[in-house]
Amino acid sequence: MSFHPNAEFYDRIASSYDAIAHASEREVTELGLDALNVSNGESVLEIGYGTGHALIRLAKAVGETGKVTGVDVSEGMRKVASKLVADEGVSDQVDLQVSAAPPLNFGDGSFDAVFLSFTLELFPDDELKEMVREIGRVLKPGGQCGIVAMAKPRGEKEDTPLEKVYVWMHRHFPHIVDCHPIDAEKALSAEGLEIIHADHREIWTLPVAIVVARKPS
Repeated sequence: MSFHPNAEFYDRIASSYDAIAHASEREVTELGLDALNVSNGESVLEIGYGTGHALIRLAKAVGETGKVTGVDVSEGMRKVASKLVADEGVSDQVDLQVSAAPPLNFGDGSFDAVFLSFTLELFPDDELKEMVREIGRVLKPGGQCGIVAMAKPRGEKEDTPLEKVYVWMHRHFPHIVDCHPIDAEKALSAEGLEIIHADHREIWTLPVAIVVARKPS
C-alpha cells in the first residue's frame, strides 16, 4: 500500500511547508512531544517527519546513546529535514528514510516510542487501521505512541462553519485538503493500545487531539 498518493505534491511544497503550516501546527506538536516525553537512550520512530522540527527535539531528548528514525513519503521533505538535522548537529542520532507505509519496514518491538503529528489523519480509514496495527507491532512492550491529529468534534458540539468547509473540501478536493478528522483515541484503543493521555485543543476553530497510548507489557 502507499503511504499517500500525493508524494509529488509534498515534494513541491517541501521548501515552503514551514511558511504554510508550521506556525499553526507548532504549539500542538510541542504539546504532543511533551506528553510523549521520550528519554535519554531510547529508540524512537517518527512517521511523517515533514521538515524535521519534531525530529530535532526527539534527537536531543534521546541524546547520543539514543536513536531517532524518520519515515516520510517525500524525498523533498527528506532533503529539507536533512539540512535542519545537520544544522542542529544531531545527524549522528537521526536516520531519515523515504518509504511507503503501511507496512513499516522494521522488526517487531524495534522502538521505545513512535510519534506522528498531523500524519495519521492522512490515511484512508482502511489504511489507518493497518497503520495503527503496524505501530503496535514495532513498539516494544510497554512502549508508547504519541499522536497529534485533526479530530472530530467532541460530544454534542456542532461542527463550526470552518469544520464543515474543511470536511467538504476533503471529500471533493482530497489533493488539496488531504487529511480528514479522525477519532485517534478510538483508533488506538481498537488495536489494543492503552490510552494514558488525551488532550484536546483547536487550530483556527478546528479540533485537534493530542493522545498518548501505551502498548501492554
